[in-house]
Amino acid sequence: MNDIIVARALHVLAVVVWIGGVSMATTVALPALRRGDLGPDRLKAFGAIERRFIWQARASVIIVGLSGLYMTWQLDLWDRFRMPAFWWMDAMVGLWLLFTFVLFIGEPFILQRHFHRLAAERPDVAFAWLHRAHWILLGLSLGTVFAAVAGSHGWSIF
Repeated sequence: MNDIIVARALHVLAVVVWIGGVSMATTVALPALRRGDLGPDRLKAFGAIERRFIWQARASVIIVGLSGLYMTWQLDLWDRFRMPAFWWMDAMVGLWLLFTFVLFIGEPFILQRHFHRLAAERPDVAFAWLHRAHWILLGLSLGTVFAAVAGSHGWSIF
């Protein structure tokens, strides 16, 4: 049972780093960049911040996925994914899949090319899109964390 305790602790720790980073970027860094507090080239400044955090986010998402899979396997929780009362487990997996796609496929292979083109042509539009996307991701993340914690302690909407 100690392995489950360690897996759960790693899972929560990685979620804190991951979602905390999204929160920091969305509510602190991006508003400071919008005001020009970090220089006139907002997108360049954001890139510098992102390069320093992207590997933390990727590592956190990997740890969350592996620890979540491990706990599901060890505790044999697979049937919960078919039960409406445990919808929050599906929400956790859905959020994980979204961020895994964005961090490992979307950002490096799709967004990088298209976003940089938009940033070169219309930097204000690109920055507004970037900030809006972060607010959406933060909202989904916080909602999922709330549902998972409440649901794991017996709260149900069904």
